Amino acid sequence: MTSPAERYAAARRRAAYPEFTEFAAGLDFAVDDFQRDACEAVERGNGVLVCAPTGAGKTVVGEFAVHSALRSGTGKCFYTTPIKALSNQKYHDLVRRHGADKVGLLTGDNSINGDAPVVVMTTEVLRNMLYAGSSTLAGLAYVVMDEVHYLADRFRGAVWEEVIIHLPPSVALISLSATVSNAEEFADWLVTVRGETEVVVSEVRPVPLWQHMMVGKRMFDLFHDRDAARTQEVNPELLRHTRELVRRIGIDGGDRGGPRGRDGARGRGRGSGRRGLRGGTRLAPYRFDVLERLDREGLLPAIVFIFSRAGCDAAVQQCLHAGLRLTTPEEQATIRQIAEDRMAEIPAEDLNVLGYWEWLDGLERGLAAHHAGALPAFKEVVEELFVRGLVKAVFATETLALGINMPARCVVLERLVKFDGEAHVDLTPGEYTQLTGRAGRRGIDVEGHAVVIWSPEVDPRQVAGLASTRTYPLRSSFRPSYNMAVNLVGTLGSERARGLLESSFAQFQADRAVVGIARQVQRNTDAIAAIGPEIRCELGDFDEYFSIRQALTEQERALSRQRAADRRAQAVDSLARLRVGDVIRVPSGRRAGLAVVLDPDTGGFGEPKPLLLTEQRWAGRVPASDFVSPVQALAKVRVPRNFNHRSPQARRDLAASLRVVQAPSVERRRTRRRGGVDAEGDDAAALDRLEQLRVQLRQHPCHGCDDREEHARAAERRARLERDTEHLRTRASSRTGSLARTFDRVTTLLAGRGYLTDRGELTDPGRLLARIWTESDLLVAECLRRGVWDGLDPAQLAAAVSVVVYEARRETEDPAATPRGPVADAITETRKLWSELAADESDRGLSLTREPDAGFVWPIYRWTNGEPLERVLQSAGGPDGELPAGDFVRWARQVVDLLGQIIEADGVPAGVRRAGRRAMDQIHRGVLARNLVR
Repeated sequence: MTSPAERYAAARRRAAYPEFTEFAAGLDFAVDDFQRDACEAVERGNGVLVCAPTGAGKTVVGEFAVHSALRSGTGKCFYTTPIKALSNQKYHDLVRRHGADKVGLLTGDNSINGDAPVVVMTTEVLRNMLYAGSSTLAGLAYVVMDEVHYLADRFRGAVWEEVIIHLPPSVALISLSATVSNAEEFADWLVTVRGETEVVVSEVRPVPLWQHMMVGKRMFDLFHDRDAARTQEVNPELLRHTRELVRRIGIDGGDRGGPRGRDGARGRGRGSGRRGLRGGTRLAPYRFDVLERLDREGLLPAIVFIFSRAGCDAAVQQCLHAGLRLTTPEEQATIRQIAEDRMAEIPAEDLNVLGYWEWLDGLERGLAAHHAGALPAFKEVVEELFVRGLVKAVFATETLALGINMPARCVVLERLVKFDGEAHVDLTPGEYTQLTGRAGRRGIDVEGHAVVIWSPEVDPRQVAGLASTRTYPLRSSFRPSYNMAVNLVGTLGSERARGLLESSFAQFQADRAVVGIARQVQRNTDAIAAIGPEIRCELGDFDEYFSIRQALTEQERALSRQRAADRRAQAVDSLARLRVGDVIRVPSGRRAGLAVVLDPDTGGFGEPKPLLLTEQRWAGRVPASDFVSPVQALAKVRVPRNFNHRSPQARRDLAASLRVVQAPSVERRRTRRRGGVDAEGDDAAALDRLEQLRVQLRQHPCHGCDDREEHARAAERRARLERDTEHLRTRASSRTGSLARTFDRVTTLLAGRGYLTDRGELTDPGRLLARIWTESDLLVAECLRRGVWDGLDPAQLAAAVSVVVYEARRETEDPAATPRGPVADAITETRKLWSELAADESDRGLSLTREPDAGFVWPIYRWTNGEPLERVLQSAGGPDGELPAGDFVRWARQVVDLLGQIIEADGVPAGVRRAGRRAMDQIHRGVLARNLVR
């Protein structure tokens, strides 16, 4: 029981905060201390930064701001989120609470009741409203910025800072963030640009999280107890068991083969997986074994994070082939009814193309995949069923952790490495926490569980470090863009705009960081000096010897790269000579093995991508990158004239004939080899230079030193430190006033191209650019000004503009084909403009405009022309020869979004406007008729 003094203090607090008292009384749960503190700060009229773990209930503070706006009746509240899906979800939540007449939605796709006192929107919409001086801003009292830590996003983060800087001083800013370690630094910046801002931080998870590792079929606690978790002391039993496995692997010779990988690339069901111990003992459990174990432990529903789209889809198929079923007959009937209701708007012929029946089979068994390549409508159903407890296991990529509110009882991580678009990198502690933060549903689960699947590459102590680290700094990704520059100049003038950039969080952090950089430079300098004695050699000048050694290494690498390029060129040339019916061997990639050529693809643009049928009955296009050496026809089989590679029966029959082919032995071409690499085509001068360096190295006095390798390791350490120090010095010299200098270079380029006057005033082209928000904003404006897209019909215009929004998921040397005629001409002119612009940027030390990518031209052209979905998805794509439906929807919406900007911009020719409107109408059909953008 509380004391009289405590009851009196609580009564005084309620009297001091009547709005919060009223709000809290309407909740069906008791508020936490951090929620109370933050809401009271809002009632005092201050801005507030709330940092708390995923699922802790940060949005209560935002909902209190909504309550305050509606209660006062004199001010509006804008509730912003980073993505449209979250905006849609929050809109429906607020409508249920306050009624449809009081809540609006603005996302670019949807415009519902935009003049309501409470409007939910994406952050980009608010940014655009601020630049346009929208009348909707009148009377704005509160802005809630949900997921404000998105300002660290390198692609879209600048939008958050633009909004924070531009909002009128009278607006109270409620910033909701995941837990970050530099909350005070971020709040210090908010105070400088927004005035009084209070910081409320909570590191307490509302649902405790237990950490586990699954080794084979055994489940271990990562920590022995809670105290051990704080000190990162790993469960001794887990360490002993994994060390014994690693020791036995070493004795038994490591991976003894077996079907490849756990991503389903080769083999399915119980025939796939890694083996490593004598007798075929598995090192990693099958996915269905993991789910069955979680089901027995009462840990479903679960999200299994797999950092691969193909891996997510393959995981569902593996579980289906294993006969796994996690649902009751009653749940299956409910699932089917919901799925059929939600898919009723999609044409039946499109459902077949989209793999609807296979997807529904997985759902009915309680299984689903969730990733960016999935159809948005499918993802929405998966989310609904999972939240309702009908789908028990979802295999997802990490994008799920950044989006919809979809908590689970358990989260499983198959790996601690992911591909970041450029390389495979380790998960950071922040990413680990974001992913595992999904585990534990508030009000449902007593505790949440995180499970990491063990493999020999995963040290339990590494997992303990990830699970225990609490340092997640928020770093700004802000940089001036062309659109930002003309909008700032147009609203503030050049000088005030320049000063405003200097007040950004990016510059705030840069100025603070210079001190730390200077300290690191001094530490490096001291370390370099200390290494000096380790490099001295009594036999000669070791610095000279080390420089020869480095030159030799670089020369060998250059030759290796050249040889690889030559082999690739030979392989591409051999692919061009293939004919229908040729039996070849795919040497690498997911489809390695014998295959028959169905279509050699020799008449298109770029590298051939032959359509093949493999022994495993898979049919699809295989990229030239899978052929690392020249291809030879080993045999020939008859392919029926009207062979349909989409027919399972046809594939089965032809694959059967393929298996009985006895491929004749092919005598291998004799080649001169050096170091195991084909050296036949090497440049003689390069080989001579390599040999000279080897002779110099052997003749140098230091080559005979007994301590040569110790000296070399020290010299390599010194070289790394010297490179790092030079990099740090460059960073330090560029940081002070860096954004303002970049802004000056941007405005100088814009003035040179006629978007600003010499006096820094906006021109008519500048006003056009001010309404183009895409990443390649200036390139779009240049295409419109120079008439590159004039005279195109709707489908041609959609295809032409797609090159400035589309970006392939991975780099490829295979240029995409384009329709001949006006579209190809427009794309050629667009590329020329980009080349001019890229050169102009390079002269000024800028790199803001991405190279056009024609990978989406054919799909959007065919779709806008009314062709069926099946043909559209076949017209572009990755190694499997098809564009994922989710990618198609997302990029098509991007095209529609840009077309919408173009038809609304100032100074656009009337013909382009008409074509743009018609293109938007023609694109909105079938699977694109629904506003379900992710």
